[in-house]
Amino acid sequence: MLSRVLEPEAMDTAEEALDYDTIDHAEVNRRFAADLLTALADGQPGDGATERHLLDLGTGTAQIPIELLRQARTANRAAGLKISAVDLAAEMLVLAKRNVAAAGMNDVIRLERLDAKTLPYPDGRFDGVVSNSIVHHIPEPGEALAEAVRVTRSGGLLFFRDLCRPDDLDALDRLVTLHAAGSNERQRQLFAQSLHAALSVDEIRGLVAALGFDPATVRQSTDRHWTWSARKA
Repeated sequence: MLSRVLEPEAMDTAEEALDYDTIDHAEVNRRFAADLLTALADGQPGDGATERHLLDLGTGTAQIPIELLRQARTANRAAGLKISAVDLAAEMLVLAKRNVAAAGMNDVIRLERLDAKTLPYPDGRFDGVVSNSIVHHIPEPGEALAEAVRVTRSGGLLFFRDLCRPDDLDALDRLVTLHAAGSNERQRQLFAQSLHAALSVDEIRGLVAALGFDPATVRQSTDRHWTWSARKA
């Protein structure tokens, strides 16, 4: 297994934010949102209540909450749904603000600049905490996971997906070639660095077990991703 090589915790230059925003994440984002909506429905309480206020950690340029709400509206499941979307990088949030406005979702997506490791919210504030690709940015991701658990209500959903570190450099190069073929050189470099900074399935299972969750709630979900989906007791 490759050793983990950290990358900057926040991609906070205008160039990095633009490169990230223009990478073709459409299919990955679509699958994340679809899987998240399924997880929300699977855990729906018997009284008919549904999740209403979600927290998206490491929202980047807000592509995930926008796609989630689009799919929810198509499925007639968006009534009352709102999302607090947070990120540590100010430049990401500049583009996020533009994207949310362009999608006409200013009324249902709230953007904030916050550190996922030290959230200002009270315990049990949210009906669910979700994240796509924040974990590999954080040197000690257990801190952010613990905060996510803290601010989730009892019975609420925790749904995290991130890259999975490859076994060796050859496997890493194959993933970059396969999944970033249409990207520019800077974008390919960012993807390679992210893969190198990612956790293995065993590592993330160890972190969720330390928080009191069944390690089996983490699974490798694609050739380059793991997914953690669990309900808080």
